[in-house]
Amino acid sequence: MRHIISILMENESGALSRVAGLFSALGYNIESLTVAPTEDPSLSRMTLVTRGDEAIIEQITKQLNKLIEIVKLLDLTEGPHIEREMMLIKLKAERTMREEIKRLVDIFRGKIIDVTETSYIVELTGHTKKLDAFINAVESDQVVEVVRTGPSGIARGAKGLTL
Repeated sequence: MRHIISILMENESGALSRVAGLFSALGYNIESLTVAPTEDPSLSRMTLVTRGDEAIIEQITKQLNKLIEIVKLLDLTEGPHIEREMMLIKLKAERTMREEIKRLVDIFRGKIIDVTETSYIVELTGHTKKLDAFINAVESDQVVEVVRTGPSGIARGAKGLTL
């Protein structure tokens, strides 16, 4: 099962490599990873996506909690949460296909953020399944390049991942 783990950690050099090293040492894969400073410049928030059964996720969270840099962590998959991913996709946009691409982008509530004579770059934000559906809806020979952030998530309700 896919899990989104949100981690509040000290914003210091080497912290990210220790988390990645832990996964490597355990033999587990990180599907996606995003890190950015929080409103407190001494802390960063890491959102990590991995797969495993309950025993594997329990082992991962216990090992992560042992790292000195980890202040707090939360498996967002355990409760109600909101997740979003951003994708930039470059599409071939020949004159005959431009209107069709524009309609598809509108249906998926995306934005065309760059236009050249031969291509469009589209920005799309949403659930991972929505981004996958857009890629499947576009003819495969139109796709030039795809860049995705991986999911970011936040728990619903009054509580937050804070100190």
